[in-house]
Formats: sequence, C-alpha cells, structure tokens
Amino acid sequence: MGHKFAELAFTDTVKEIQSTEGTRTAYARMEAGVDYNNALGPNEAQFIAARDSFYMATIGETGWPYVQHRGGPVGFVKILDENRLGFADYRGNRQYISVGNLKNEDRVSLFFMDYANKTRLKLLGRARVITPAEDSLLQTLAPENTYRARVERGLMIAIEAFDWNCPQHITPRYTLAEFEDRDRG
Repeated sequence: MGHKFAELAFTDTVKEIQSTEGTRTAYARMEAGVDYNNALGPNEAQFIAARDSFYMATIGETGWPYVQHRGGPVGFVKILDENRLGFADYRGNRQYISVGNLKNEDRVSLFFMDYANKTRLKLLGRARVITPAEDSLLQTLAPENTYRARVERGLMIAIEAFDWNCPQHITPRYTLAEFEDRDRG
C-alpha cells in the first residue's frame, strides 16, 4: 500500500478534495509500492528522544476528539522498538479524559514539535494503559533522572504510521535552554 500514514488518513472524502484541489496525483504516488512510514527509524527515534513534550489526541464515546499536552524531561518518551514507544503518565489535573477515552477507543494521534527548528512529526497508533500492576514495564517507562512528578500509570503506543510534516507556517519558539544556547553560540 505504500505510505502507511496516507493509507490511514486519506479517506475517500479526503481523496475527493485532493482531486478537486489538484493534489491527488502527487499523493497517489505516495500510496504506491512497498509499505513505509510504519516503523520508526533512527531519525524518528532521535527526534522523539529529544522532545520534552508532545500532544496526544484521543476519541471520546461521544465521537469528539480530545487533545492533551504531555510533558516531562527530555527523553521521557521511550522508544521500545521500531514499532512501539511508551511514556510514564504523570499525575495532572485528575480529569482522566485521555485515559477514559482509551478504555473504549485505543486509536491515538501524537504530534511532536520542534518549534526552534520548525519540524514536526505526526504519529498514528494504538495505545495501551500500563497499570501499576505491570511494575517492571512501568519502571522501564519511568524517567531515569530525578523528575519529581508522580507516575500514575504508563502508556504504550503500537505505531501504525507516521509522517513528517512540512515546516511552512511553524513559528519558531524556544525553550529557556534553547534560548540560552543560542545566546552563547
């Protein structure tokens, strides 16, 4: 089927709009050939490991999407292998919307941003909640440093597809560390 992200995201309606807008021919070429963009390579693993946050969308029982920011120390998202990643889920506002949504629908969309370098990575996958009863796996996902947030559970994502997105319209933003590094350089 070719580009796995296109296979999942380019529904018949999307393809119809692509045809109307004149981009369908180019995107049809993406869908041809051997499957790709369904297993993380070194570039994706390195990019994800350098992030200190990402956005995750889940789907509720009402059909409404819900987007949640996830953050932690750089590298808090662990690459488990080319088809799985995971992270410790810290205590937050205690609404449990994402976790609740995952009880009925395991599909998620993750959005990793590097604002300073105007780069983004979109990932589609299926999430599984890792409970405290799965202590050894939860310990694998826990941060290795002295990050002080309380880990309530973990999430493991089986990767279905990913896509690097174009940098157009990304406004550069910098963390304090990136700003200080730029200042020194």
